Formats: sequence, structure tokens, C-alpha cells
Amino acid sequence: MGHIFCLMGKSASGKDTLYSNLLGENELSLERIVPFTTRPIRSGEAEGREYHFTNKEGFESLVEQGKVIEHRCYHTCHGDWYYFTVDQEVFLDSKDYLIIGTLESYIKIRDYYGADKVIPLYVELDDGIRLERALKRERSQESPKYTEMCRRFLADDEDFSEEKLIAAGIDKKYINDDLYRCMDEMRDTIWTSRSTK
Repeated sequence: MGHIFCLMGKSASGKDTLYSNLLGENELSLERIVPFTTRPIRSGEAEGREYHFTNKEGFESLVEQGKVIEHRCYHTCHGDWYYFTVDQEVFLDSKDYLIIGTLESYIKIRDYYGADKVIPLYVELDDGIRLERALKRERSQESPKYTEMCRRFLADDEDFSEEKLIAAGIDKKYINDDLYRCMDEMRDTIWTSRSTK
């Protein structure tokens, strides 16, 4: 089995840009892990690209088959939406994979496959810069949701607290105040991990 690199960090820390850039580097040859969700497909999304879309019955069937590695449930005004990672036998090959996740999902994936196979890439950025980015992004929306932006910003402090990072064994942080330097450090981690296979 290759490695699964789990990219995570607080909101507006630059995860999506780093994710796209890492996947776009041919020499890294990283494959995407596409998560699953029970939420409805949105305009502009495609099955198998952003997510594999299913319903609650499909989720429960995968749970019964023992294929759900980790899941999260969000209680929305439209009902409960599940987001989850499914064990797909393709992960057992020699390729390396990249996934964006939460600290909780990283821990569950690591515990499922083993700490030697699941490598954390924790992105960190100054809170003031993150807040500026989040506000700019929210202002560009057709219907800005500032309250939700603030809720997420505050929730990140709890979700990625220093105590939780230490408990998860995450001691390496990739500071994203310079995208190119941050990318270089992540590349180094990926190549170093491959040399220890």
C-alpha cells in the first residue's frame, strides 16, 4: 500500500489551493480520494468529482458492509447530512493518495490504515489573515452568510486546538504565509515518506 496524505487546517487557511496544486503536480502522481455525502448535489458539481452522492439508505448500507472508515453528521435546516470516507479496495495498491479532511477524520483514517500509511499535512495561518480571507470570500457570495462565517471561524479554535493536535500526534505544521515555501515543505514530506516505504 502507498500513503494517504491527509490535508487539513482551519477555514481560509488555503487548503483548497494547496490541494489543487499538489494534485496538479505530475511528478508527485497523487490520486484523489473522493469523499461521499448524503447532501443533494449542487449546481456545478458532478458525481465522482467533488463527492460521490448517495442517500441515507446508501450510507447505512455501506456502514452495514463495514466500509465506512469515518463519518460526520451535520444537522441542517434541510435535515441531517452525512459526509463520510469509504474504504475502497483501490487504496490497497501502491499509489499515493491525497484527501482534505478534518482532524477527526484524519485520526479515524490513520487508525484504520495505520500511522505509517496515513501522513498528516496540517496547514496553519495567522488568524488575522484567515479572517481577512474568509471575509473577502464571503463578500463575493451572492448571499453572504457572515454569521455562519463567524461560527466556523470560532469553531475552528476548538476543532484544531493545540491540545487536540498534540493528542493526535501532529507536531509538524505547514505555515501558509508563503504558498511556494509551504508547497516545497509539503513536497519534501511526500518524497521523504516515499523513501521510507
